[in-house]
Amino acid sequence: MNATYEAESYDVIVIGAGHAGCEAALAAARMGCSTLLLTINLDAVAFMPCNPSVGGPAKGHVVREIDALGGEMGKNTDKTHIQMRMLNTGKGPAVHALRAQADKFAYQHQMKHTIEQTPNLVLRQAMVDELIVNNGVCEGVITQTGARYSAKAVVLTTGTYLRGKIILGDLQYESGPNNMRPSIRLAYHLQELGFEMVRFKTGTPPRVHKSSVDFSKMEIQPGDTVPRAFSYETTEFIMDQLPCWLTYTNEETHRMINNNLHRAPMYSGIIEGTGPRYCPSIEDKVVRFSDKPRHQVFLEPEGRHTEEMYVQGMSTSLPEDVQLAMLRSMAGLENVKMMRPGYAIEYDAIVPTQLWPSLETKLVEGLFTAGQINGTSGYEEAAGQGLMAGINAARKVQGKPPIILGREQAYIGVLIDDLVTKGTNEPYRLLTSRAEYRLLLRHDNADLRLTDIGYEIGLISEERYRKFCRKRELIEKEKERIMNTRVRPDMPHVQEVLRAAGTPELTEVTDLAQLLRRPEITYQHIIQMVPTSEPVPEDVAEQVEIQIKYDGYIRKSLQQVERMKKMEERRIPDDIDYHQISGLSKEAQEKMSKVRPLNIGQASRISGVNPADISVLMIYLEQYNRVRTAE
Repeated sequence: MNATYEAESYDVIVIGAGHAGCEAALAAARMGCSTLLLTINLDAVAFMPCNPSVGGPAKGHVVREIDALGGEMGKNTDKTHIQMRMLNTGKGPAVHALRAQADKFAYQHQMKHTIEQTPNLVLRQAMVDELIVNNGVCEGVITQTGARYSAKAVVLTTGTYLRGKIILGDLQYESGPNNMRPSIRLAYHLQELGFEMVRFKTGTPPRVHKSSVDFSKMEIQPGDTVPRAFSYETTEFIMDQLPCWLTYTNEETHRMINNNLHRAPMYSGIIEGTGPRYCPSIEDKVVRFSDKPRHQVFLEPEGRHTEEMYVQGMSTSLPEDVQLAMLRSMAGLENVKMMRPGYAIEYDAIVPTQLWPSLETKLVEGLFTAGQINGTSGYEEAAGQGLMAGINAARKVQGKPPIILGREQAYIGVLIDDLVTKGTNEPYRLLTSRAEYRLLLRHDNADLRLTDIGYEIGLISEERYRKFCRKRELIEKEKERIMNTRVRPDMPHVQEVLRAAGTPELTEVTDLAQLLRRPEITYQHIIQMVPTSEPVPEDVAEQVEIQIKYDGYIRKSLQQVERMKKMEERRIPDDIDYHQISGLSKEAQEKMSKVRPLNIGQASRISGVNPADISVLMIYLEQYNRVRTAE
């Protein structure tokens, strides 16, 4: 370690400028805290080492939630994407998901520019080697050059850089993603502080030269012709979109992979880290799903001003010669030129049960962690955590309580609760199936769920909040009109509209809401029957239709939420010694001592804690509270 010198002092320091770090730093600065954002390389701010895409199932919901709370990822994507598509439109609204193909370089430059233009925020290139921790409290950081920066809160967002190691065939070397410098000293320092660490692995596929691809043998995947955006503030839409392309692996591809498994680091024992189950390498897919004759492979442009294309679905760490042969075995890629080989990367992460739901560490006060260091995969999961860590670091500095989103409020709430309550033994990926209230947590209603919170904490402007309140009023007014407007069979246009929609004609007086609940009827049909006095904005009409159509299901979900809230309201005192509670299983004693749940609801979600343990705990708490009250 070099001789240190006293550098500057800040309210909040954020280490790492990936997707988590950018959101954390912007949130803290916008909330009025003097903020320092430190990154190993200024040219890698908001870098996308893997697929340059944003959104998709569950992930797209998170981006909308980030925007509703006042974060940046959605706005940045809207300004820089090259394609936008709404997925799952043939299914119900709970699983509709927006996905964008970003321009990798434009995304980076735009985010860096936003950070550079933000008041209270300083961006600086530096390698952090140590945290300054005194009496269990984090008070700043020390860089490789010896600069000591003091702070009232520190947010750690190191991504896959902690003891990063790239593996490609027999070749392995210390590196961050894309041959960037890894962070070695900080990884060991976290272990010295007492943090329990795990070793995870992720991977990336080869990149190929666009001019060497024969697209005539592939299926085109165009963007939507309807203007779409992640951010509720976006008013200008990019309609000049670039297509993606679909091809498939085949028996020859699979034969090559099977013949070279002895050279695959995953199977030869070179790779120690656990990989992501929901984003497996191509060699893993071929072995695990040996009955499948082919797998989808998408070719996606990395940007408007580059010939590089990303080969989605071909993540691999097989040797370079095998990668090229695999690619050339597929339709349209017979003469392809590989610009970069795929590789696996191993890295250190902390066991996330060492965090409070605020993302502050239990071991060191004032230290928050977010992103892949917490065991997640994906840019969106990282950004969602980064936003919450930045918000809560700022609120800690300001002496305010943390913002903790419930599982019924946001996918971000599901993500963080899963991490801190259950932990993860593999890189965690958010899925719609992880959310028990997914009908409430839709892509379309993120603003209705979270804008009030964003406004309250100071990340949503007055103007945006006024527009949001107006939208909410219009929704309620139009819902009321539809529920209270009755139609008769002899009214003009009614039967004609019903016939055209392919639904039975009316035989008795009914209200518009009953008609709208018919599967064949849309809001547009309702307007044809009984027009409004003024045009209804499209986003308002969408909410009215969904809320009325799915009213029964939504009410059932809300009843479940109310039942769970009663459990969440039953707080567990900090000083409970679970080992002293007779009747608790040994596993429950150990798990609850480690997680230290804040309430009965959280305790009930800990892996290994069963309903009998919860009953014992509730009886114990009643006795405990009676004794406390008597004192």
